[in-house]
Amino acid sequence: MGKIILASSSPRRQDILRQCNYKFEVIPSPYVEDHTKTDFSYEFIESLAENKARAVVPLVKEPCKIIGADTVVVLDDKILGKPDSEQGAIEMLEKLSGRKHKVVTAIVVIDTKTGELKKQAVTSEVEFENLTPEQIEFYVKNYKPLDKAGSYGIQEMPKGYIKTYSGSLENIIGLCPKALKQLL
Repeated sequence: MGKIILASSSPRRQDILRQCNYKFEVIPSPYVEDHTKTDFSYEFIESLAENKARAVVPLVKEPCKIIGADTVVVLDDKILGKPDSEQGAIEMLEKLSGRKHKVVTAIVVIDTKTGELKKQAVTSEVEFENLTPEQIEFYVKNYKPLDKAGSYGIQEMPKGYIKTYSGSLENIIGLCPKALKQLL
């Protein structure tokens, strides 16, 4: 398979790659995301993942496969990105409370030897319980929602927050192993 570079500093994505027994290096992408767009489209999320991977290409010296990924939470066809403050996180969790939403992760793999680019977006669904203001405040104060799309990480949610989910749990966390294997 050759050398693999993950163009992300996400500890969650690194954990997923380790669990899949991939040997890889991390080169965080210098690409700066556009956080002003809120209308969801698969093309947009795939372009973010592609731009992250492409920004790492000039940083590598030997042939490799570069993995770029981007995960968004989608509610009513609007992207809920990473919150800009604790108050922003509270507001996002209030919107998600008692509702079903999508989590979409786009993965792009660039083979620097051949120039080939492969991409795939995977969609999962999550439904929250009806959260009380106290539950939301507890989560925001005790976990780190500011670096997570939609202000939450499903893997760390306390019992009683998530009603159900469908699709790949790892996709919700940040990287679908089945899709990645197909792309690699």
